[in-house]
Amino acid sequence: MAERGQMPEMMNGILPDRELEALFESGAITAPRPRDADQIQPASLDLRLGATAYRVRASFLPGKGQTVAAKLDRFSLHAMDLREGAVLETGCVYIVPLLEALALPADVMAAANPKSSTGRLDVFTRLITDGAQSFDEVPAGYAGPLYIEISPRTFPIVVRTGSRLNQIRFRRGHAGLSEPELVALDRTERLVGRDDANISHGGVAITIDLAGDADGLVGYRGKRHTGVIDVDRRDAYATAEFWEPIHRLGTGELVLDPDEFYILVSGEAVHVPPAFAAEMTPFDPLVGEFRVHYAGFFDPGFGHSGAGGSGSRAVLEVRSREVPFILEHGQMVGRLVYERMAAQPQHLYGADLKSNYQAQGLKLSKHFR
Repeated sequence: MAERGQMPEMMNGILPDRELEALFESGAITAPRPRDADQIQPASLDLRLGATAYRVRASFLPGKGQTVAAKLDRFSLHAMDLREGAVLETGCVYIVPLLEALALPADVMAAANPKSSTGRLDVFTRLITDGAQSFDEVPAGYAGPLYIEISPRTFPIVVRTGSRLNQIRFRRGHAGLSEPELVALDRTERLVGRDDANISHGGVAITIDLAGDADGLVGYRGKRHTGVIDVDRRDAYATAEFWEPIHRLGTGELVLDPDEFYILVSGEAVHVPPAFAAEMTPFDPLVGEFRVHYAGFFDPGFGHSGAGGSGSRAVLEVRSREVPFILEHGQMVGRLVYERMAAQPQHLYGADLKSNYQAQGLKLSKHFR
């Protein structure tokens, strides 16, 4: 215990909601307008788009010692005002300065991911910082602006200043679990809904469900040449206008066509205990040439029975790479990597947060009815 007048020792791990609030209070996270009431999640912070989107010739990284602004001067084709909303077209790449900026403590680093609803729209996003040599990573002690790269792949989207497409997690020190620790945690908490969990390569294996529901529905394929989707609207669009349902075939096989986008679901229920956070590996060459997840963060409490999540499965955003690929029912498609929280969050996913995807099965994004 810390003596009077001393700061308490800070624990290593993923920073919970109350420590994210403290980062705002200390000035480690700043923004030109107050944060949204629901912007802080149990183990992450939603990031908000700024006022301008720059269409660029191609994706880029600034590189060591270089700023994103300098690269935009070279590669930007035109700028778009987002204050009243604007359409981002498929097949184009946009860079948007975010409202949030950072001045991180020397022992805090961060990583970003698309939000679940963003991934389920096949909108590819990546975080960029000044001096970055890799996407979605923020080094410890970083001070400077944040930018998001946005590339809609299947549907054109409407966004505006304040729209939230990606999220960021902050961590202090090493938070990962070793395989023996994962085995022990699965033994006490049952991380996936099976007795013979495959724990290897640093994560817990997830398989694909191609048996489907009582009607044989196994997933959806995104349609081409649709109308636009406003990312800030809920229950606004008819599913049939944007998605083609896929039903079970024979013994449970699905051929993934290149350049097509699929929403599928895991065969197992997923459980993230309150003292942990998890992330799905987006691409694992050991199990096939396809991407299985865009939005990989699973918050503490996801699938936790005490937070109303018993039976929650992982919805998978699947896109084959260069060649057609055959998926079979029960095939391993990815891994969940678990990390410790620095402290248990005040609020769990699904408990008092009106979380969109607690207790989910096969489920499209919140935009569809």
